[in-house]
Amino acid sequence: MSIGALRLVLGDQLCFELAALEGLDPLRDRVLLAEVAEEAGHVPHHPQKIAFLFSAMRHFAQALRERGVAVDYVTLDDPDNSGSLAGELARFAALHQPETIHVTEAGDWRVEQALKGSGLPIVWHADRRFLCSRDAFARWARGRKQLRMEFFYREMRRQSGLLLHPDGMPEGGAWNFDADNRKALPRGLHGPLPLRFTPDAISREVLALVAARFAHHYGRLDGFDYPVTHAEAEQLWQHFLDFGLAAFGDYQDAMASGEPYLFHARISAALNVGLLDVRRLCSDVETAYRQGRVALNAAEGFIRQLIGWREYVRGIYWLQMPDYAQRNAFANTRDLPAFYWTGETRMNCLRQAIGQTLEHAYAHHIQRLMVTGNFALLAGIEPGQLCDWYLAVYMDAFDWVELPNVLGMVLHADGGYLGSKPYCASGQYIKRMSDYCQGCAYQVSESTTGDACPFNALYWHFLMRHRERLQGNPRMGMVYKNLARMDEGKQQALWQRGEALLARLDGGEAL
Repeated sequence: MSIGALRLVLGDQLCFELAALEGLDPLRDRVLLAEVAEEAGHVPHHPQKIAFLFSAMRHFAQALRERGVAVDYVTLDDPDNSGSLAGELARFAALHQPETIHVTEAGDWRVEQALKGSGLPIVWHADRRFLCSRDAFARWARGRKQLRMEFFYREMRRQSGLLLHPDGMPEGGAWNFDADNRKALPRGLHGPLPLRFTPDAISREVLALVAARFAHHYGRLDGFDYPVTHAEAEQLWQHFLDFGLAAFGDYQDAMASGEPYLFHARISAALNVGLLDVRRLCSDVETAYRQGRVALNAAEGFIRQLIGWREYVRGIYWLQMPDYAQRNAFANTRDLPAFYWTGETRMNCLRQAIGQTLEHAYAHHIQRLMVTGNFALLAGIEPGQLCDWYLAVYMDAFDWVELPNVLGMVLHADGGYLGSKPYCASGQYIKRMSDYCQGCAYQVSESTTGDACPFNALYWHFLMRHRERLQGNPRMGMVYKNLARMDEGKQQALWQRGEALLARLDGGEAL
């Protein structure tokens, strides 16, 4: 018997207002959700990430059924499961013979191409959860020599009206207060206790499935405590508004041993799968500022991450895929060190960032950019391997957001298309922004000795080996002037120390 419409909901589209669900007729339509091996295993996803997605999907299916919607839900262990989204959509289309098939555009180019290649007559819908559509971003980008986030962000502020005066001028007289958001954490200051969620019966069933099927994947499964419903995600958001946002602006770039979250919201995974709405979040933050509960640099910094950077990297992704994924401006070929998968390194900053990733499937943006990412940039890691690692290990990592951030921002592998300069730094940056150096086997004050912080020599080695490409960059001029003033003997010692460190990596040694 045929039905009206078959409406596919992907695992990162758990939103009742999803475009593919618009106009749903509970009497004639059906919704399809499917857990498939292809998506769970195309990279070795952290077990907590898989558990989060499957549990959130199952809770969403239950919520739809409670609203009177007919739902076909395919579990991973269903013996009839074809193992792919395209296969499951084809299977249920053949079963129900729908008049129409509705799908919201995917967040992963690979997934969307597979669905488009299925041969099914799909009605595609734009993903309205984002403020800037793919087409709108392409129109903004057309004719521009450089696509800089700052100018895109200002346009998004104007369109949204967030933190603007009635005359259209930005609150506080400036668009961006990033310079006020780089304070190191004072000694003795700790982040609020994190809000934790006890797994219910659905989550416990998912955790058992994941433990049986994905125990060989990187990361711990015990201690899973992420929100998996809209109500839980709302609780996490309110917790951040009450206890985190006020200090977020000052300390969003800070890092501290044993403090995986500090003042960060930890809501990116929930936001990226549809459990939270970006417009509501921004409105709540603006309200907190206008009520005097948080400073402007906190409110603006948070809103910039959402309507500026998040929307910008999505626009870059869909504008440049699939060729973007193959870019490798520095021609890097070095394999990702094994300690990225184990956390077994004498470098305390890397041990902290990778260790908490193993435990929580989480690290905040500076840990990703300036610790694990900075090391990979300086060491010349092949971009595809690092991109796959980030995609696998982080709860909030989906291709549209992970790939531009890692390939473009972290590795500068797109040659400066996304960011105007490489985000490279020596160990002095980590010393300034964290307490990691205090518990390290290496000396951050040294550069060329056997116990010198590897970041120091690798930083200068990176600048030397890419001098021809980078020294003309206006934002790198001061650095190269400092290098030119350095005496030849010091340069040679740094080069030799860098060569020795890279040789150790090539030999499979954990630094």
